[in-house]
Amino acid sequence: MNTYNPITALLIFFTISVFLYLLFRPNKGWFWLIKANSKSNGKIVVEDILKLLYHNENADKHLNINDIVRTLKNSDDLILESINKMATHELVTIESDMVKLTQSGSDYALRIVRAHRLWEKFLAEKTGFDEVEWHERAERKEHELTKDETDLLASKLGNPQFDPHGDPIPTNTGKIAKIKGNVLSELNVDTIGRIIHIKDKPDIVYKQILAENIHIGSLIRVVEKNASRIVFHSEGESFVLAPIIAGNITVSILEKDVVVEENLARLSILKAGETAKIIGISKEIRGDSRRRLLDLGFVKGADVSIDLLNPLGDPKAFLIKGTSIALRTNQASKILIKKV
Repeated sequence: MNTYNPITALLIFFTISVFLYLLFRPNKGWFWLIKANSKSNGKIVVEDILKLLYHNENADKHLNINDIVRTLKNSDDLILESINKMATHELVTIESDMVKLTQSGSDYALRIVRAHRLWEKFLAEKTGFDEVEWHERAERKEHELTKDETDLLASKLGNPQFDPHGDPIPTNTGKIAKIKGNVLSELNVDTIGRIIHIKDKPDIVYKQILAENIHIGSLIRVVEKNASRIVFHSEGESFVLAPIIAGNITVSILEKDVVVEENLARLSILKAGETAKIIGISKEIRGDSRRRLLDLGFVKGADVSIDLLNPLGDPKAFLIKGTSIALRTNQASKILIKKV
């Protein structure tokens, strides 16, 4: 015969009470966290769709529902639900299966783009994160910043016009500067120009450009162009790109009488026994990283030479102002020199 055990009953009651507390406690209970996370995910999907539509419409492309579903990584149901919600709130219109931004949707998208590009600028100027990380980190942060926080960030950065890739940053009123230049793949042989913009999408193309150590602000001269490759000289090096890669780089064309110093080079190509003078530091080195190099003596006019070579190639030690300083190739490639 079963007998009532008050201790067992008390333990069961206590266990159920703890479970219900953990599930429903105000703000931090599992139920509320799951609910809030669901809302957060819904907001992120809406903003991702708005940004996707904005970038495509800005390039004179219009997307249908299938295009959006194929592009985003979220579940089909969540994307369709989000599009319907956006239509209800008049952020988009749906004509047949084409999805287009309304003025309200475009304004909202610009706020997300503004937050993203300002955060990339912050990462470039104020942190030590590698540039391959900027885009992904900004993708997350753009959904967290409120309009007031975004405006405050812009003010702290000096209200910059362009992000580290050369993309224009929308103002708080929605105005956006135009990129004035030509894509590298369309330039004629002997054209001289300065790189002003590098697209950070698609990722595979952007990472290839970074791997080539191609920098914004660099002077270039096109020396060869055909259907399979574009060749240009810049800062003492020769670069060979497929036209599809060169199409992601924008160049501001300079007058033909501009003198491009042929003996201008990057510190990374300095050889043992050679001496050079520092001409400057690329704009790609920003914030604390730039100040550190200046403090170490890499200032205009300073003499520099190889002090010690690494058998593995990286890093190398450079002798500057009587001190041996080790730099990786990626760092040295952003310091400009003139060989003596």
